Amino acid sequence: MQKPIRILKKINYFWKRSQVPAKGLVKISTIDKLIIFLICIVISIISSYKILLVQTLEVSDVFSWGFTFAEVLFSCGLLILISRKENPNINARQILLIISLLLIVQMIKNIYGSSLSPLSIIVPPALIISQGMGTITALAWISIASLSWPESITNINNNLLFITLICACVVSVLGGKIRSRAQLLQLSIFVPIGALISQWILIGNEEYSLIDNQALFELNGKIFSDSLLLAIIMLIIILFIPIFESIFGLLTKARLMELADKEKPLIRRLSIEAPGTFEHTLLICGLAEEATRMIGGDIDLIKTGSLYHDVGKLHAPNWFIENQDGAKNPHDEIDDPLKSAEILQAHVDQGLKFARKNRLPKPIANFIPEHQGTLKMGYFLNKAEEKKLKFNESDFRYKGPIPQSKETAILMLADGCEAALRAMDINASDYEALETLSKIFDSRQVDGQLNDSNLSKGEIFLIKKSFLNVWKRIRHRRIQYPTTKNNTFS
Repeated sequence: MQKPIRILKKINYFWKRSQVPAKGLVKISTIDKLIIFLICIVISIISSYKILLVQTLEVSDVFSWGFTFAEVLFSCGLLILISRKENPNINARQILLIISLLLIVQMIKNIYGSSLSPLSIIVPPALIISQGMGTITALAWISIASLSWPESITNINNNLLFITLICACVVSVLGGKIRSRAQLLQLSIFVPIGALISQWILIGNEEYSLIDNQALFELNGKIFSDSLLLAIIMLIIILFIPIFESIFGLLTKARLMELADKEKPLIRRLSIEAPGTFEHTLLICGLAEEATRMIGGDIDLIKTGSLYHDVGKLHAPNWFIENQDGAKNPHDEIDDPLKSAEILQAHVDQGLKFARKNRLPKPIANFIPEHQGTLKMGYFLNKAEEKKLKFNESDFRYKGPIPQSKETAILMLADGCEAALRAMDINASDYEALETLSKIFDSRQVDGQLNDSNLSKGEIFLIKKSFLNVWKRIRHRRIQYPTTKNNTFS
């Protein structure tokens, strides 16, 4: 009996150790909280005030109003909680967007009532939310917007409500995965077509058919016009999504793919002015992407963040060894470890300036300081100790912050491992490579660099394994083919 209990205790111990630590939420100022709360109050009033608009007000009506008011207010709070749970980095502006969309929808319901199809009211906002904040948040928003109807929905066809819910769910699920504007355009065409066919099947009367074009336009008054209006609104939303990205700081997958284009001015400059850094960036990108895929992270985010993490080196490319091509090292000429440390820190500071100038989204700009964290500048620290200079250890540490997400932590680890893996002998064994990786990983953990990254021990092991797999793929021998005067072999 003791053996099964001991085994269960061990399983429980390893399970607890492997769990992801709780991720701290982005702090929201008191003023923002107050604004959000007031908007939620307004939504609750708009959704419930019609209950009080009766000729003879009774106690039961007041209780009914109070219950509806509290229900909508609680739903707003639940929506905010779900959005922050899905994305701990969500900020006040993005929460305001979610709540404001709900407010607008409730106002439209009051103004137009049942004269406007719920398809045109519920589906388009779901596209914005799923693109910018995730599928789960979008589905939660749909549920609340569909249930909190300011007036009786008995005069709205139940089948139409069902079609609306299905279309909104499809948009939410696909919207969270779509990676290009072209796919968004396809979605804005196929969803209305699907809605049109569904309405014709579920709502249309049997005496009408698709052959009678006039009947199709007038069937129940709205079948064709509802779908056409939905298509028009979704197309308008797609046109305005870049504006929403800019105002509310949304980072959609389509935006990430656009930023990852190597013809973007900043990336193009890096490839021309700092080719060594650019090559180093591509290698790190390969390591980081594989590791992120292994743990189920945001691949598009880390791919784009990796490309921009070292753009600060553009301010002085020749001060970094990968760009020197065997030329004389400027650090040897100044022979001052403290100044050299300042130059290394400057590539982070200048990188943030480049990010602001080029309007990079904050999640991408975060890769610039966080991939270095507060690591020691070991080489120049040793130089200062050899010269017996007076200094503080903080003079030879990056300013940070340490990685605040899994993706920036993976990039830090990839940055540290890339050079070590490339320097290894081609005949080195997997065990030797794994030992080298473990030393780098352990040093980062002991130094506290991964404390805020939200990486579990199990994920750290998977990242190490993925780096080893990438190294095994890129190390290979080249066959030396013979050449003659007339023939060359490849």
